[in-house]
Amino acid sequence: MTDDEATAAAAADDAVTDGTTTDEAVTDGAVISLLVVDDHPVVRDGLRGMFESAPGFRVLGEAAGGAEALQRAAVLDPDVILMDLRMPGGSGVDAIRELTRRGARAKVLVLTTYDTDSDTLPAIEAGATGYLLKDAPRDDLFTAVRAAAEGRTVLSPAVASRLVSAVRAPKTSGGEALSAREREVLALVARGTSNKEIARELFISEATVKTHLTHLYAKLGVNDRAAAVATAYDRGILG
Repeated sequence: MTDDEATAAAAADDAVTDGTTTDEAVTDGAVISLLVVDDHPVVRDGLRGMFESAPGFRVLGEAAGGAEALQRAAVLDPDVILMDLRMPGGSGVDAIRELTRRGARAKVLVLTTYDTDSDTLPAIEAGATGYLLKDAPRDDLFTAVRAAAEGRTVLSPAVASRLVSAVRAPKTSGGEALSAREREVLALVARGTSNKEIARELFISEATVKTHLTHLYAKLGVNDRAAAVATAYDRGILG
């Protein structure tokens, strides 16, 4: 087993289905403060009500997008941020990356409906402490927040499985694997999608799309979109 596979396997072992450490995550009497980030008011209200009805949690505030989350986090300094990913008010992944760059104290627990490689891996790479899907049971969510507050990695079983699969994905000939986001950009390029359309579909800027293209060109050893697609099919990166 490679180092990457061992890391992924360890993360899988920490999946939220293992609920044996719920009471160990927080010292008796401690209250975990939260910031809830989601673009849907109904979801925010539901999460606020859920956590405020349970002992040991306090919701400090809410945000409807990544940009607002950064502002609120700086002011409120929560222990844990519950972060959605795809939001009109700024990407959750971009917000996680910026929080990591700033050295924010808060731990980020992604809570979303998306479990594709193009969502999970960038979020984890950006610095998310954990990743759960919105269909997680209430008690699993509480357990995950407690674990995240301690800095322990918490992944839903489906996400843990995807992480293990991702580190076993085929490498490029140069030995450097394309990131999940680069693979998604490449797949869209293969479908004839323009940079503007890619940016809109992935909720990122056109400048970010161009950056991903530059990186994947370098990894594939090509200079243009057509060559990138052809090389990717030849090497089995695009099936």
